[in-house]
Amino acid sequence: MDYKAAGLYTLDEALETVGFGKFQGFVLGYAGLGWFAEAMEIMILSFIGQAVKSEWQLSSGQESLLSTIVFAGMLLGANTWGLLSDNYGRRKGFLTISMVTFGAGLLSTFSPNYLTLVLLRGLVGFGLGGSSVFLSWFLEFIPASNRGMWMVVFSTFWTFGSIFEATLAWIVMPRLNWRWVLAFSAVPSFALLILYGVAPESPRYLCMKGNTSDALRILEKIASVNQTKLPPGVLVSGRSNDKDEESAPSESTAPLLPSLSKSTTQSKSGFSSFFMLFSSKLIRTTLLLWVLFFGDSFSYYGIILLTSKLSSGQSTCFPSLQSNINPQDDGLYLNAFITSMAELPGLLLSAILVDRVGRKHSMAIMFGLAFIFLTPLLIQQPAVLTTCLLFGARMNAMGTFTVASIYSPELYPTSVRTTGAGVASAIGRIGGMVCPLVAVGLVNECHQTAAVALFLVAIVVSIVCIQLFPYDTKGRELSDTS
Repeated sequence: MDYKAAGLYTLDEALETVGFGKFQGFVLGYAGLGWFAEAMEIMILSFIGQAVKSEWQLSSGQESLLSTIVFAGMLLGANTWGLLSDNYGRRKGFLTISMVTFGAGLLSTFSPNYLTLVLLRGLVGFGLGGSSVFLSWFLEFIPASNRGMWMVVFSTFWTFGSIFEATLAWIVMPRLNWRWVLAFSAVPSFALLILYGVAPESPRYLCMKGNTSDALRILEKIASVNQTKLPPGVLVSGRSNDKDEESAPSESTAPLLPSLSKSTTQSKSGFSSFFMLFSSKLIRTTLLLWVLFFGDSFSYYGIILLTSKLSSGQSTCFPSLQSNINPQDDGLYLNAFITSMAELPGLLLSAILVDRVGRKHSMAIMFGLAFIFLTPLLIQQPAVLTTCLLFGARMNAMGTFTVASIYSPELYPTSVRTTGAGVASAIGRIGGMVCPLVAVGLVNECHQTAAVALFLVAIVVSIVCIQLFPYDTKGRELSDTS
C-alpha cells in the first residue's frame, strides 16, 4: 500500500519528521539517569568489599558473595522487568524498578550484619536488572536514521556513573565509611521517582497495543516541544503485510524482523512473550545474543575486577605488582578513576563505527582490539604497563558492550523487545556472577594467566557468534507487531 497517497503515515515516518529535539533530550536524560544509577551500584562492588570484610572479619568467599549476589539479583530482575514492561508498559516497568532499587539501596546502608547486607544488595541487583527497560524505552523515541549515534550517547551515562562512583568513593570512604557511599549511591534512583510523573509512555508500545490515539497525543507533544510538525494525514499503527513486503528488503529501509501476525499479538500475554523468543523466526537470534552477552559481560566485568586486583597492590604473587597502597588509600580510587575514564574513548570509538560500518563489524573490531590489549597480561607485566593494558582493554570492552546493548533491542519486535533484550542481559549477568570467582579467586591463588586466558577465550567465542548473526540492523526501522 502507498501510505502517503492514502493520506496515512507510520510511527517511524512521524519520528523521522519531528526529528531528534528537546523532547528526546528529556527522554535521554531520564533513561540515562537509570543507567547512571546502575553503573554507580555496580562500581560500589570495587570499593566496599574490602571495608566490609575488615569491619565484620569476613572470609574472601564472603567478600566475593557481595558481588555475586548482586549479579544473581540482576539475573532474576532482567527476566522479570522485561516481561512486566512488554505486557503492562514501559512506564510501569521503570517505576517499579526505581522503587525497588532506591528502597533496597537506602535500607542497605543501615544493615546491622552481613546476612542483612547480602539480602538487601541482592534486592538492589534485582532492581538493577531492569536497565534494558530504560534502553528500550529511549530507543523507541529515536528516528532510525541516526539511532546508533544517539544510543552511544545514551551509553555515556553508564561511563559517567562509573566515574562519578569512583570519585564519590575517593572522597567519602577515607573521611566517612562504606555506609555513606551506599547512601549517596541511592540518590539517582530517588531522582527517577521524583521525575516519574513527567515521563511519557512509549508511543511505539502504545501503537503495538492498539492505542493509536494515545500514541498520537504523545507524538503531537513531541512535535510541539521540538517546534516541528507531524506528517499530514492519519497515524496508522504499522505497515500491513502486502505483496511488496515479500520481496527482498532494502538494507536501509527494511524492518528489522517480519511482523508477527495479529492473532499472535492478540493472544500474547504474560510469560508467552518469553516463549516467543524461541519461535522459528527468533530462536537463532536469541541463542546467539545469549552467548554474545555472556562473553561480553564476562570480559567487561572481569576487566573491572581484574583492575582492582592487579592495580591496587592487593596481589601478593608478583613483587612488581605489589605496592605500598592500602585499599583504603588513594591508590585504589585513583586506579579505578583512571580505568573508568578509559570508557570515554571506548564510547567515542563505538560512536564513530556504529553507524558507519554497522553493529556487527563494530563489535568484531573492538573485541579484536580488546584481545590484543589483554594478551600481554598472560604473563607478569610491570605495574604501570598493567594499568595501561587494562585501560586499553576496558576501552574496547566498553565499546563492544555499548554496541551489543544497542543491537539486542533492535533485533526484536516491539511486542517482545524488552523481554528479549532483558533475557539476553540476564544471561550476561551470569557472566558477571562468574567473574568474581575468576578475577578474584584465580588472581588471589596466583593464577593470573588462567584468568586472562579465560577472558581471551570468551572474546574469541563472542567474535565467532557475531559473524553468525544473519544481518546487521544499521539504518533499519524497528519492527512492530500490528
